[in-house]
Amino acid sequence: MNERIIIDSSIRHGKPVIRETRVPVHRIIGNLAGGATPEEICEEYGIIDADVRAALEYAVELVDSP
Repeated sequence: MNERIIIDSSIRHGKPVIRETRVPVHRIIGNLAGGATPEEICEEYGIIDADVRAALEYAVELVDSP
């Protein structure tokens, strides 16, 4: 798994989030799908571009897994 993404049962009920935040991966992907730019997402959630890329990579891993 990407080092920027964690899954911890005590954070957001075990949903994947950006490390050291409570920002769920699904929220980042959803915002991108809705037309938000990575810059807008970073500003809104206080994360960095590498976190947005990590969320996308995580989504690709899920889709690509058997």
